[in-house]
Amino acid sequence: LAQQTNDKVQLENLLDEFLEGASYNDPEIHDRFWAEDLIYTGSAGTRTTKEQIMSGMPESADRSREPVTRYHAEEVQIQLYGSTAVVAFKLVAVNSEQTAGNRTEYFNTGTFVKREGEWRAVAWQATRIPE
Repeated sequence: LAQQTNDKVQLENLLDEFLEGASYNDPEIHDRFWAEDLIYTGSAGTRTTKEQIMSGMPESADRSREPVTRYHAEEVQIQLYGSTAVVAFKLVAVNSEQTAGNRTEYFNTGTFVKREGEWRAVAWQATRIPE
């Protein structure tokens, strides 16, 4: 039970760190979060690999200014199955440059595997929630 609690805390922290870093398009945080064998299905119905995600990243994150879009998680659910976990949540994207309709929501489900003591996302599904 203590290990499950610790794993859930690790996954919650990892998700929070990832979404904060994703707000800055931080390649280091993406590299840490995604497994090399990732299968990512985006909300537009496209399938992507970690290599494809990383190829679109800048060399480093510019944290000197506030990001236009900030991401955070709501309604997080974590189910543990030994060294595998399913993390489901509502992803919220808030765009600071829009006054109306500045909030977009997605249902995200990630499958994580713990390898060499670190949780990594091996599968991801994002679905935009209609307004």
